[in-house]
Amino acid sequence: MSRLARLAAAHGVATSYAPAPGRTVEVPDDTVVAALAALGVDASTPRALRAALERHEQDALRLLPPTVVLRTGSGRHTLPSFPDGTVLRVLAESGETLDWGPGVKLPPGVHSLRAQAPDGRAAHATLIAAPDGFPAPRTRAGAGRGYGLLVQLYSVLSSRSWGMGDLADLADLADWSGRTLGADFLQLNPLHAAVPGAAGAPSDPSPYRPSSRRYPDPVHLRVEDVPEYGALRGADRERAGALLARADALRAGVLEGGAHIDRDAVWALKREALALVHRVPLPPGRRAAYCDYLAEQGTALEDHATWCALAELHGPDWRDWPQGLDDPRSARTARARGEHMERVDFHCRLAWLADEQLERAQRTAREAGMPVGLVHDLAVGVHPHGADAWAQQQVFASGMSVGAPPDAFNPHGQDWGLPPWRPDALARTGYAAYREVLAGQLRHTGALRVDHVMGHSRLWWIPEGRKATEGCYVRYDSEAMFGCLALAAHRADAAVIGEDLGTVESGIREDLARRGAMGTSVLWFERDYASASPGGEAEPLAPADWRADCLATVTTHDLPSTAARLTGEHVALRHRLGLLSRTLSEERCADSSEVAEWLSHFVRLGLLPEGVGDEEGEVRAAYRFLARTPARMLGVWLPDAVGDRRPQNLPGTSSEYPNWRLPVADADGRPVSLEDLAASPRAHALLADVRDALR
Repeated sequence: MSRLARLAAAHGVATSYAPAPGRTVEVPDDTVVAALAALGVDASTPRALRAALERHEQDALRLLPPTVVLRTGSGRHTLPSFPDGTVLRVLAESGETLDWGPGVKLPPGVHSLRAQAPDGRAAHATLIAAPDGFPAPRTRAGAGRGYGLLVQLYSVLSSRSWGMGDLADLADLADWSGRTLGADFLQLNPLHAAVPGAAGAPSDPSPYRPSSRRYPDPVHLRVEDVPEYGALRGADRERAGALLARADALRAGVLEGGAHIDRDAVWALKREALALVHRVPLPPGRRAAYCDYLAEQGTALEDHATWCALAELHGPDWRDWPQGLDDPRSARTARARGEHMERVDFHCRLAWLADEQLERAQRTAREAGMPVGLVHDLAVGVHPHGADAWAQQQVFASGMSVGAPPDAFNPHGQDWGLPPWRPDALARTGYAAYREVLAGQLRHTGALRVDHVMGHSRLWWIPEGRKATEGCYVRYDSEAMFGCLALAAHRADAAVIGEDLGTVESGIREDLARRGAMGTSVLWFERDYASASPGGEAEPLAPADWRADCLATVTTHDLPSTAARLTGEHVALRHRLGLLSRTLSEERCADSSEVAEWLSHFVRLGLLPEGVGDEEGEVRAAYRFLARTPARMLGVWLPDAVGDRRPQNLPGTSSEYPNWRLPVADADGRPVSLEDLAASPRAHALLADVRDALR
C-alpha cells in the first residue's frame, strides 16, 4: 500500500469505490490529496506525506479518542484498550461524578470522560451515552400500523394563505385529516430557514439547500396569528391592511390565475408586516416566554439572527462580506451585532414566533387524534452561503461539495452543492453541531425523516471545480452519528425514518433495522431482485415480502405523481424538456410495459375491482397494495388524493421547470385549495380506502 493510500485510510478517505457489483473504480490521487487537505492533512509532497503519517501514529497513542460512544442497553462502547489499572471517571450531565467500570450503568446523555493511566498519562473525551435503538412510531390504540399524508407545505394554500401554505394551514390540515380521516401523521418537506436571493435575483426555492437546519423559516408564519398583530393601531394598522390585500392578490394569482408560488414575493410582504408587529411591545408574560427562549437557544440563535441581519446589509454570501464579518467571533462582527441589534432581535423574534406556531400545529395534530403528528424532514446539508456554514465554519470541509458517484441512473454523478461536515472536527467537538441540529428539529414532532441517511456512514466528497465523477467517499463514525440521533430521538420520544433509497453501503439498512429505525420503500422500486434470473427482469415484490420497518409509499417529491406514472404523462413532460436518454417511442414503450406489469399484478391480487383503464381506481389500487404489505407506516402523497399529474420537483432541471413552486392541483391542472381538498370526493374516497384497508 502506498503512503498516500495508508494516509487516506487512516483518515477515512476511500481511494476506490464500486459503482456496481464486480466493478471497482480507482479515485484520482489529486482527489485524495484534496480531500485530505480539506481534513487539515497536507499530502501534497512526499515530505508532507511522511510528516502526516508520523503525526497520525503519534495521535494513535492517545489514551482516549476525542469522542467515545456507549450504548446504554447492551453496554457496547468505542473505548480503546487501556493499560491495566487505568481509571475511568465520568462527569455526568447531572453534575454527578461516577467511576465507570464493570457493572456500572451510565444514564443516557452527553457526559465528560476522564482516563488516568498508571504511568501518569491522562486524557479527556466527550462521552455520548445513547440508547441502543430508536423509539417506535406511535399508533392508535389497538393498531399496529398507521397512515399519513406526505405534504409539501408551501403547496397547500387555504383561503387565508399569503400566497403559499403556512403553519396555520398545517394546523388546519392536521385537524381535518386527524379527526375526519383518521390519519396518524403528516410528513412535511424541510421547513428549514432559506438563503435569501442576492439583489434582484430570486432565492433558491429548494427546501433541501437551506441556510440553516437549526431554525424554521419565518416565511411559514401566519402573520395574523401572531398575538401582537391584533394590537397594531393607526398608520401601522392601515399599512398591515394594505399588505394583507396584496397577499390576497398573491393567493388569488396562484389559486385562480395560474401563477406559480412566489416565495420571495410572499416573504417581502410578510417581512414588512412582521416588522410592523415587531414594534408592538410584548406584554409581560410573552416577554418572559421570549426571554426564556433566548436563554435556551443561546449563542446558536444569536449567530443565526446575526447572519440574517448582516445578509440584509451585505448580501446572502458571507464569503463576499467586508473583511472581519466573515468570522462570527471577530471583533468587527461583535461591533456590527451591537450596531444592528434591533435587526438581530427582529430575527430572533421571528425564530421564536415560528417555534410557537410549529408547537401549536403539533399540539393540534395530537389533539385531533394523531399519535405521531408532524414528521419533520432533515435535509442532508446546508447552503455554502448560509447561516450554518458561516457560524460553524470549523466543522465544514472547505472547498468540498456533497453529491453522489456515477451509477446506472446518473452516469455523470451528482453534485448537490452542499459543504460536508468534517468528521474529525465533529469528533473533536463532541458532535455538538449535529446534536444542536437534532435538538432543533425534534422540538415539535413525533418522528423525523432523515434525508440520505447513508450519509451517517459515508458521503461522496467532490473537490471544488471538479466533476462529480472525480469525487471520493469519506467515512464518518456511524456509531457516533447514530448515537447522537438515538439520544435525541429518545429525549423527544420520536421515531426515525431513514431515506435509504438508491445506492446503500452494505450493512447500513441492517444496522438501522436492528436499531429500530424505519426505512423508506417506494412501490415502483420494490422488485424481487433476488429471484430474478441472470439478465432477466425482476418481478414486483409480493406484498408479504416487503419489510415491515419502513414508511411505504407509491411516490415521493422527486418522482412523478401516481396519476402521471399510470398515464405516461411524466414521459411526455420529460420529452418536452429534452430530458429523455432514449427516443420518445422507446421511453413510452418501456414505461407502458412497466405500468401494465404493475396493473396486472394489482388485478391478480384482487386490488383493482374498478378495472384497468379507470385512472382513479388504479391510483387507489396502488395504495391498496401498500396496505397489503406489513409496512408499519403508509404514506399517501397528498397530490395523489386529487389526481395531480405534475411533479413537485423534476431532478435534472432548474429554470426549465418550476420546481418547488407548484400548488396542489387536480387532474386538469386546476389548483386545489385546502378547503377544496377537504371537500373533494376523490380525496375522501382514496383516504377512506387506505384507512379501511389498514384497519
